[in-house]
Amino acid sequence: MNMRVPALLLLMLYGATGITALAYEVLWTRMLSLMFGISIFGVVFTVAAFMAGLGIGSFLLTAHTLRLQPARALVFLAMLEGAVAIYALLLPWVMPAVDAGLLQLGHGLALSGWQGLQGGGVMLLLFPPAIAMGLAFPLALRAASALNISLASMYGVNALGGAIGAILPLALLPVFGWQISLWVVASIGVAVAAGGWLLSRRLINRAEPDVVAESSVTRPAWVDLLAYAGIGAAALMLEVLWTREYGMVLLRTEYILAVLLLVYLAGIGIGSLLARRADVRRWLNVMPVAAAAAAVVAQYALPHVSQWAADHAFGSLAGAMVAQGGVVALLTLPVTLMLGAWLPLLASHFADRQMNAGGWWYGANSVGAAAGALLAGFVLLPWLGTAMSICAAALLLMLCGMRWASGRRIWLALPLLLVLCWPVRQLPAVAALLPALSGSTDLSVYEDAVSLTHVVEQANGQRVLLSDLQRMDASSDPTAVTVQKNQARLPLLLHPDPRSVLFLGLGTGVTASGSLPFAGLQRTAVELSAGAILAADHWFEPVNGGVATEMRIVHDDARRFLRTDNHQYDVIVGDLFHPDMVGRANLLSIQEFQRARQRLNDGGVFVQWLALNQFDIDSLKVVMHTFAAVFEHASLFVDGYRIALVGFNGPFPAVPALLARYQQLDVAQQSEQTGHEGLWSWLGRYWGEIPSISGRVQDEWVPVIEFSLPKVRYGQGIDMVAMWRWLLSWRAEDRQAFDRLGVPAAEGELLKRARVATALDVRLWMAELEGDERRVVEMARLAHRANADDRWPAFALADRMYDSLERATSSGMSRRQALERILAMRPDHEQAMRAMMLLDEQQGDAVAAEVWHRRLQAISPLAKYISKR
Repeated sequence: MNMRVPALLLLMLYGATGITALAYEVLWTRMLSLMFGISIFGVVFTVAAFMAGLGIGSFLLTAHTLRLQPARALVFLAMLEGAVAIYALLLPWVMPAVDAGLLQLGHGLALSGWQGLQGGGVMLLLFPPAIAMGLAFPLALRAASALNISLASMYGVNALGGAIGAILPLALLPVFGWQISLWVVASIGVAVAAGGWLLSRRLINRAEPDVVAESSVTRPAWVDLLAYAGIGAAALMLEVLWTREYGMVLLRTEYILAVLLLVYLAGIGIGSLLARRADVRRWLNVMPVAAAAAAVVAQYALPHVSQWAADHAFGSLAGAMVAQGGVVALLTLPVTLMLGAWLPLLASHFADRQMNAGGWWYGANSVGAAAGALLAGFVLLPWLGTAMSICAAALLLMLCGMRWASGRRIWLALPLLLVLCWPVRQLPAVAALLPALSGSTDLSVYEDAVSLTHVVEQANGQRVLLSDLQRMDASSDPTAVTVQKNQARLPLLLHPDPRSVLFLGLGTGVTASGSLPFAGLQRTAVELSAGAILAADHWFEPVNGGVATEMRIVHDDARRFLRTDNHQYDVIVGDLFHPDMVGRANLLSIQEFQRARQRLNDGGVFVQWLALNQFDIDSLKVVMHTFAAVFEHASLFVDGYRIALVGFNGPFPAVPALLARYQQLDVAQQSEQTGHEGLWSWLGRYWGEIPSISGRVQDEWVPVIEFSLPKVRYGQGIDMVAMWRWLLSWRAEDRQAFDRLGVPAAEGELLKRARVATALDVRLWMAELEGDERRVVEMARLAHRANADDRWPAFALADRMYDSLERATSSGMSRRQALERILAMRPDHEQAMRAMMLLDEQQGDAVAAEVWHRRLQAISPLAKYISKR
């Protein structure tokens, strides 16, 4: 019987098992990231469970497969592949129940204990399918022995299949979503199972060789297996650490994970195939040093890669993945090629019957890989940081690989490797990584398994908080501070008598500081990033009024906090975040909105802030539709490029009740609570009830927007003019607004003027986006005439007046007179105030200059020209 066709079919089938295995891994990582809320936890726990199951299954079954006929081994392989497909299809139904059960078990645990409990439960849940996949490896090798297929070929083809499987979900997810993508992959698994069973029938028709006696194959020595386990640990340490590192400067984490898996497995597959013709002894001598050095040398390129990615425009998500994936391949492929060659080289070096020993080697390596993933994620990252941990992984790779190197002179490479590591033992400064922050200085760096948090001082003295090198729109710049404080002002002004407030996210603490003028308020903030908590308490204290000492700060995930907290609140504020980050969009899910409503007192208000420049229209419709499904008469307010989704646990409070509380305050308190804009300016930002929108809602277990927003980000971008036009198309008429807000007829004119100003503000921004400067000024003047308290048109006019100072002075007006006109428009215009201070200094009026200095210090305490004066 000609066995070339069955051999080819077996290779194709085993390659297909690699496709399904890695596609499951990426999809399960996505699922767990939705559960954990942070990608790195999903990565670590999925990879650890996956590799541990592969290793244990392969290690335990290797000796026993020698008793099986090859055809029967292939039957068992087909059964396992089918069982894994069924298990994968059941998992989405099981996970919500597991999540709820873990929540009950973990009630009262600290955050670290809770995350450990989640991780342990998840690993147990993923362990059965992973063990099944591990059992498949020795079974496949046993079937291959009947067809004279080498270990290198089987291992290589499976790894190349895995490379395809790593990127398959990225093609499926944006089109089909998570659950249907899982069905597609499971269907491939069922097809592979059927193909394996059919192929086994052809093997039965062949005269079977004698079954190999178990005693005729010697297990490799434990010290050798331990060394190869160490190589597996180093390899997965590098994968986890590269995922963190490149996920910060290139594509977001799960895309980088898929790209890394593609490169990683392609390298392993190609390396394994090339090893069939390699000089075993020579390469076992060369690879420990070469692989370790290649891992370290790649670190020197990180600043250049980050700068390139920041400066380069990508036409689409696919284009970004190809270009950035190519860079990742260039940096990591040399290491992965050698990792792939190690298994067939060791099997050839130690055993005549390498097919039978391969399962032990594979098992040891996989178990070591699981330990390496956990070590990297939860020990090395918090202890050493990303850069030093990569050096540690490279050192471990070299030390373990030297087990089979001959000649003492090779050990001379060890001190050279340490010297090579020294310059890259820390990540480069932010100024070297992000062009937008060139000239900045790192004030604080805090890294743990959750995130890498930077506090950066810009050249002008203003500070920025970065999470994983992603700008959080959390700056100490006066305009940014005002806008952040507004996020607390609006919901507190919409409650007739706020006594307690919960902030979902602390960040710099500036948003929470907007609540300080509200006396007798109990404040609570929940924040997942320990680095952000430290930054708010220390580095941003000058601009947040020391709010950290005036509130209870809970270090926890907002999702768990709302599920376990037994307090009720009058006001809950959902802070801004990047919605396309995997797991973060849980905070915009229907379940999260329901949990927020359950934590509100009767009459309480929940406001979820959104940055319009982070959404396209379709994604925004999904979030609005989801919010409106939880809150009756859900409404929208507009404040600059940020919108507030507003929902009440009860009826919308009538304006008279809000006015009654407001009018009890003195003028100074009214000004502080409203940010010097008055209550009517805020009520005038009422846009209307969220319209009826059909379509899908954002669900924790069936997410939508994570798959669409990355395509927008790297594709056509956000069309803000189209966004504003859509919002204007359904803006409520004045009469509808009056009825909804319960505005007395006597006060109707004030609200009408404020609403006119808000609508003109939007047209002003549209004109800015379209570059129509004449229309910008026209809209700003009309808006300012309608409501002089509205900061947006006043600042638009003041900025243009300042830019035209030279023209004003050339027409006969003095510089002081021109500046006074600007300050009459906006008394807090920083540039005009600074110009007045310098003018008084030049004229020798130190007293007047000091007055300006104190006023500037109040609005911009961190500006260098203030602090150095």
